[in-house]
Amino acid sequence: MRSKDRISYFYDGDVGSVYFGPNHPMKPHRLCMTHHLVLAYELHKKMEIYRPHKAYPVELAQFHSADYVEFLHRITPDTQHLYSEELMKYNLGEDCPVFENLFEFCQIYAGGTVDAARRLNNQLCDIAINWAGGLHHAKKCQASGFCYINDLVLGILELLKHHARVLYIDIDVHHGDGVEEAFYFTDRVMTVSFHKFGDMFFPGTGDVKEVGEREGKFYAINVPLKDGIDDASFTRLFKTIISKVVEIYQPGAIVLQCGADSLAGDRLGCFNLSIDGHAECVRIVKKFNLPLLVTGGGGYTKENVARCWTFETGVLLESELPNEIPDNEYIKYFAPDYSLKIPHWHIQENLNSKSYVGTIKMQVLENLRNIQHAPSVQMQEVPPDFYIPDFDEDKQNLDERVDQHTQDKHIQRDDEYYDGDNDNDHNMEDA
Repeated sequence: MRSKDRISYFYDGDVGSVYFGPNHPMKPHRLCMTHHLVLAYELHKKMEIYRPHKAYPVELAQFHSADYVEFLHRITPDTQHLYSEELMKYNLGEDCPVFENLFEFCQIYAGGTVDAARRLNNQLCDIAINWAGGLHHAKKCQASGFCYINDLVLGILELLKHHARVLYIDIDVHHGDGVEEAFYFTDRVMTVSFHKFGDMFFPGTGDVKEVGEREGKFYAINVPLKDGIDDASFTRLFKTIISKVVEIYQPGAIVLQCGADSLAGDRLGCFNLSIDGHAECVRIVKKFNLPLLVTGGGGYTKENVARCWTFETGVLLESELPNEIPDNEYIKYFAPDYSLKIPHWHIQENLNSKSYVGTIKMQVLENLRNIQHAPSVQMQEVPPDFYIPDFDEDKQNLDERVDQHTQDKHIQRDDEYYDGDNDNDHNMEDA
């Protein structure tokens, strides 16, 4: 057992200041709320806090097509009317709008996940947290489901430089389709997604029968659930499946996507998980004592997202947090009870019968039996961590070209984030 986990935490205040639009459910401002809650509970004093580097276009193109990255870099709200064909081609529009500072937003949240993976690779920490990451729907050549750049795929590719096998676990209410698709043909990444499936629920994929293909056959695991699943059923199923997966697959590192839209009362969700139930999954994964990269994801009732990710930061730090929320810049959002745990109630009936959950469990364990043991991987020479190509000096802002060593030294002062984060949308909230 490690005596005490060393935890790196990534945050840039600019990531919470972008605005998807007045009627859009995605509110990056939830990241400011989470961070201020982390500060209010003084959790930052127990971690190393880093401002991530902004991922370079060439880094984003490690997974995404260069033309798609270039288009995201170029498009602005003022010019989008000139590019109707490209907008359709890259699936930008209602769900994935073009907004001010879109590309910088992508660079920051992707940079955080890549930096987190690099710190784990270099054994500079045991656990790395990037609540701004976890945008699991983005595809190689297009945006999808509020996601533009798939930071998870980029982080996993980074981890694969040092680890023969990486396990990806997703507890967002939506299927982690972008990550599964990226690694569908390989045994070097096992993807495990617990999600709502059926009734045309987005993205419509994630049946238990989707198991991967070719070398990746049986290395994609899907746990399709129905409305209303509660803590007891979810955590029991999670523990059984994930314990078996770790035992058989023997990953060198784990990436855990903690989408908070699986909480009861989420604007877009349909599960009945409490914060305790959601966090129990984090607790289970932490106990494996493997290098762990933790990200955010979905979550559309902002104050509950902030509560959940703060509580889970506490779980990762093994810090008990008082239920009464300390005073902070966003305290008014937590009225009237100002408590960390949301009063738990069942929004709807649990449609996951014991026999349904049992059948799903049996099918998943049966698929796992097709993998006799962890696959052996021919390891190649490890590529360098931070490859920056030669840029055209005239086109580059030299102030932005900061190397990784300098970034790593840039630990933020404790008081850096207390000022200047404004809620872009609380006056326009539609829910």
